Amino acid sequence: MKVYDFTVPELNYFRAYCNFTSDERTLFEYRARNIPLEQCAELMNVSVSTIKRLSRKVNNKIIRVC
Repeated sequence: MKVYDFTVPELNYFRAYCNFTSDERTLFEYRARNIPLEQCAELMNVSVSTIKRLSRKVNNKIIRVC
């Protein structure tokens, strides 16, 4: 799922209703700006595997509220 493909109202809806943790929210914001997962890992100072796990959690929460 490509977060950056969503419209601004959709992004705002997900921000309000997905109940993201702080790390999930940070990743969501980076992905909304089309920052690659590898760069997100560097910015958040975590491994790529951790970012992929967080990304799956974010995607699952988005799917649940749709």
